[in-house]
Amino acid sequence: MASLPLLREKALRRAEVSSADWNDWGWQLRNRLTTREDLEGFVRLTDEERRGIELAPSLFRIGITPYYASLMDREHPSCPVRMQVIPLGVEERVSRGEYVDPLGEDGLMPEGVSSIVHRYPDRVLLLALDRCAIYCRHCNRRRLVGQDDGVIPKQELERALDYIRRTPQVRDVLISGGDPLTLSTDKLEWLVSSVRAIEHVDIVRIGTRVPVCLPMRVDDELCAMLRKYHPLYINTHFNHPKEVTPEARAACEKLADAGIPLGNQTVLLRGVNSQPRTIEALNRLLLKMRVKPYYLFQGDPVQGTDHLRTPVSAGLEIMEHLRGRITGMGIPQLVIDAPGGGGKIPILPNYLLNWSNGELKLRNYEDKIVHYVEPVERDCTCAYDEVFFAPS
Repeated sequence: MASLPLLREKALRRAEVSSADWNDWGWQLRNRLTTREDLEGFVRLTDEERRGIELAPSLFRIGITPYYASLMDREHPSCPVRMQVIPLGVEERVSRGEYVDPLGEDGLMPEGVSSIVHRYPDRVLLLALDRCAIYCRHCNRRRLVGQDDGVIPKQELERALDYIRRTPQVRDVLISGGDPLTLSTDKLEWLVSSVRAIEHVDIVRIGTRVPVCLPMRVDDELCAMLRKYHPLYINTHFNHPKEVTPEARAACEKLADAGIPLGNQTVLLRGVNSQPRTIEALNRLLLKMRVKPYYLFQGDPVQGTDHLRTPVSAGLEIMEHLRGRITGMGIPQLVIDAPGGGGKIPILPNYLLNWSNGELKLRNYEDKIVHYVEPVERDCTCAYDEVFFAPS
């Protein structure tokens, strides 16, 4: 198999583009692959992929940066990068338990504020735009993203900011979309600084896939701007070790050097990362570039994604494999984001076998049985709390 640098060099020659243009994130967005002809410049399409491309206009937008396309294997349709972004004909099939809006987000928007999703009491999701650098086939917002130019009017964002200002229980704001890092630096700064200026907001988070699919966007100007608004956190979305390129690593390291804690949210995808060794290898690479594996998501039941979703047993097998084989820093939470807006529900292998009369029977990662005896005293009152938490 050709090395990634060689594949990228071939991609550059096929695209007839200069290195300066290739490393310009604006050029990458303007030249995304959207048609069958575009894709045939990078891969040898299968009949099932051609059928998916024909169906795409009625299902979900296609958009792939040339950079991300250069990571695809030209000959193998089972390439984990290719499987995430090139549609298949089976996407027109709707299976039992699949939804247009799998997380019930539309029903969690405050009246008159369509850019806010308020699912948990202390945090909100702020939808900054409806555009991404690439459009993933497993996207849980495929009903929204990629429509027209993806721009949300400023007056709608102002309404969202006003909702946060008048809702004091909100302590945590996640800016997502769409991908906020595809905004201009000036517009992103306006949004981040506006949220940061709200006194009761403790932390600001940004959800982005840019380090994976558009790493040249993470430049010095962006990092200098973001570092002004700490505490700021970024969660990104690597799904396979093949996505961890030198460019992606450099982007994550720039963000980390700007003092931004980085987390990763991986979605389990059948045939992409559904083997334990794949997630272990990915998480080792993430830790090396200062990205903490945060969530391992069971795939959301989005219409047309049955072929990509894994059985829950696959995720549990992966978690069993990771425990004891990789540092705890490299073990994410396996969660199901409950359909209908029920929130994230963690699921774990069963390590607690029995619990009675103050004694626990536990199983470790080697399947050895151990016993843990609870203390005789059970009162967990903290005597100083009344002083510490007393109103000032």
